[in-house]
Amino acid sequence: MTMVLTLIAGASARQIFPQLADEVARAIGVSGQPTWLADDACDLVFDATSPALAEAAARALIGGADIDVLVQPVANRRKRLLVVDMESTIIENEMLDELADFLGLRLQISEITRRAMNGEIDFVASLEARVAMLAGLSDHVLERAAERIRPTAGARQLVATMRSAGAITALVSSGFMIFAERVAAELGFDHVVANRLELTGGRLAGIIARPIVTGETKRQMLLALAAEHAVPLQQSMAVGDGANDLPMLAAAGIGIAFRAKPVVASSARWRLDHADLTGLLYAQGYRREEIIG
Repeated sequence: MTMVLTLIAGASARQIFPQLADEVARAIGVSGQPTWLADDACDLVFDATSPALAEAAARALIGGADIDVLVQPVANRRKRLLVVDMESTIIENEMLDELADFLGLRLQISEITRRAMNGEIDFVASLEARVAMLAGLSDHVLERAAERIRPTAGARQLVATMRSAGAITALVSSGFMIFAERVAAELGFDHVVANRLELTGGRLAGIIARPIVTGETKRQMLLALAAEHAVPLQQSMAVGDGANDLPMLAAAGIGIAFRAKPVVASSARWRLDHADLTGLLYAQGYRREEIIG
């Protein structure tokens, strides 16, 4: 089977990247030079009966350098459907933590968030507990929290480039629609799914409207969008960082753990630890000059 091994360098590894790329190419039996997608990304195309061995050889050569490695079939590499998590993925923030900051509860709630995203505690129970702690917070604070949203580097380019190529894009979040709609509109997503906060008298009621968006919801949304738009699952990409993203990562043609929590990074077949979100475009073979924005 013809495979492609993509190497993407983080900022600290760019000086040594060309030499390491050549060494990896020789180690996995690539004839010729790497195909350079950008000065920090290249492809190595090879025939392999065991892609896992090629990946292991690449990682052994790279050692501790900040270089991402992804191995996948050349066929169906460019995806027609993108389903992506919001918090700590498309944006840098965890919005529950931002809301908690207005009550002086950031440290307490962020620790619960960390444990939930690493799969250490039940996700839905922990989400309900965190939202309950925000009961009574004025709805004006929602807008103030929204002003803190920081899109992750490469987010705009990822969505704009894939949409320009004809892909369907969806933001699917277990966070809150009041923030997700804003992010989706700003970045240009086609679809958005998220939870809704209940309000009473202009204040947070401390309750989430049913049904709650869970990991299974995200998986089902991926499957539904693929069916609606007649996209084979092999041509879908899912991206996330938390334990509740694992179901959709497993269902997608390529499911990439992005700067993920430890349990997710160790469970997902593919991961990006060092690249920004443009790494998802290099994973599909886009060259720097094809990237929009």
